[in-house]
Amino acid sequence: MPAYTFEALDAQGATQKGLIDADTARAARSMLRARALVPLLVEPAAAASGVTVAKGFNITLWGGRAFSATALAVWTRQLAGLVAAGLPLERALSALTEESEDEKQRNLMATLRSEVNAGSPFARALAQHPREFSPIYTGVIAAGEQSGLLGTVLERLADDLEAREALKNKIVAASLYPAIVTLVAIVIVVFLVSYVVPQVANVFAGSKRALPFLTVVMLGLSDFVRSYGWLMLGVLVAGGAGVVFARRNPTIRLSMDAAWLRLPLVGRLARGYNAARFSATLAMLAAAGVPILRALQTAAETLSNQAMRADALDTVVLVREGAPLASALGSKKRFPPLVSMFARLGEQTGQLPNMLERAAKQLGDEVQRRAMHMATILEPLLIVGMGLVVMLIVLAVLMPIIQLNQLVS
Repeated sequence: MPAYTFEALDAQGATQKGLIDADTARAARSMLRARALVPLLVEPAAAASGVTVAKGFNITLWGGRAFSATALAVWTRQLAGLVAAGLPLERALSALTEESEDEKQRNLMATLRSEVNAGSPFARALAQHPREFSPIYTGVIAAGEQSGLLGTVLERLADDLEAREALKNKIVAASLYPAIVTLVAIVIVVFLVSYVVPQVANVFAGSKRALPFLTVVMLGLSDFVRSYGWLMLGVLVAGGAGVVFARRNPTIRLSMDAAWLRLPLVGRLARGYNAARFSATLAMLAAAGVPILRALQTAAETLSNQAMRADALDTVVLVREGAPLASALGSKKRFPPLVSMFARLGEQTGQLPNMLERAAKQLGDEVQRRAMHMATILEPLLIVGMGLVVMLIVLAVLMPIIQLNQLVS
């Protein structure tokens, strides 16, 4: 039965909003009148959330996503708990719809509940909202429905979402402080060079004595920044935009991502992060009963680095031709050897999902350690570097004053 959002007036003239299940909008209005409400607006829940339904596909017209990454993990965990407790899927969705405080989430869940009530499989209902639910999410749900272990699969899916978000947040947190320090240092240096140093130059402009070498260098740098600063900023912005547009070309993006992996420090971090994500996704799909070729294809498509994605897609071809998964992964040098080692152990023991999950955990822990180690080293280096630059600027300002004092005395 479809869900409709409504806005109506009660007997006291207050506006009431909510959701109602009815076969048609006309039936929904009749039900509202039976509740002593005067309907003002009745429309399908999907339309109320900014989504129009056409031939089984939902197209987002306006508005942001209903679920953030964290909210999706929480919602999946709640749904898993209700389903694992024996509650039918339709009732679980109804309970979550009633408890939701966000209108977009409430409308989305009401739409899902309506589609499930109409006989649609849950995975198909999710697939009609590709902006909210990725192909991996819907694929795992489909495997859970087919195996009859939807509650267990939802728990694993929630675990994967939470672990992925935690790893991402830790990497961002490790890089946030150095980025802020770098930005503040650049702003301070530009201010000192473009404003403070010229003021000193004006003070000693009438002096016949030669200025110290450091002061002359700083004055030249100041003139350059004041004359061409905006041009340099424009060149940087244009260069950044050029890189963004260049990455839209698949060949250029592949080359850039491959070069990124060869960088000394960040390249190793990128390899570990992508390998951890690939292993965790493959482990989750394999544990849910997804065929290995399909699981490999789906896991490869989650990789943000195009060079590693190309290698992962090559492993699909190798496995399809009969090669063991460990050998296929081991032939790709961009993937850390840990992945192929655990894959080999999994194939030998018949516990491939568990071994891949261990590989993902170890890779994720290593990425976190390396990110924190880099941040720990960068923080004092940035502070010392900023201090040295400021010291040079201060010396360039003070040296003419000291020289003048010596002449006076």
